[in-house]
Amino acid sequence: MSSKIDFKFIRPFGPVICKVTMPDEIINNLNNYVDKIIDDKKKVEELDHGKNLAGNVQQEFVLEKDFIEKSKWGNFLSACAKTWIKQTLNQEITKFQLISTWIVRQFQNDYNPIHTHGGHLSGVGYLKIPKNFGEYYQKTKVNNQNGKLALVHGSKMFMQESTYTVTPKVGDFYFFPNYLMHTVYPFTGTDEERRSISFNAYVDDNIYNVYEGSE
Repeated sequence: MSSKIDFKFIRPFGPVICKVTMPDEIINNLNNYVDKIIDDKKKVEELDHGKNLAGNVQQEFVLEKDFIEKSKWGNFLSACAKTWIKQTLNQEITKFQLISTWIVRQFQNDYNPIHTHGGHLSGVGYLKIPKNFGEYYQKTKVNNQNGKLALVHGSKMFMQESTYTVTPKVGDFYFFPNYLMHTVYPFTGTDEERRSISFNAYVDDNIYNVYEGSE
């Protein structure tokens, strides 16, 4: 065959995940804030969010509104979400309504079962990570899932995976639609903390609701 074949790879299926890097200033502000909260038992009880979440973890608490504003954490989430949707859908959001944003403090043997979130948009980022997540009993297994995040969509088929595994790294933040199933595996062999931050938010209904106006 003499004619040249031109290949174009298209990814039309599955939600688009957005990965960004949190600025050092925000990471430091968040960690300093969390450290102060965990030293205040009254605050820990007041801000406790564990009863509203799926995880079997030692501590989860929401961030206070004044801190979200002063630290510009809310602005960071809004700006990233706006860029993500613009790049993905070529649409401009005019609304970013933060429902809640919370800290997850996970230690060895803690885990988060597979679940989804409320709102329209969600995400997770990493503030502290143990030096290692421990080994499998079968040490020859190379695909160690300990402490990792797994995003799940659909089912495994020819030319399509159903999971995307994230190895946590301090500063990495992942945005995804609220309906995307996900789970966090437990880890072992360390007393160190795996600290993450998540959020739920609403955006413009006419952008999120793809069935609006359809017949």
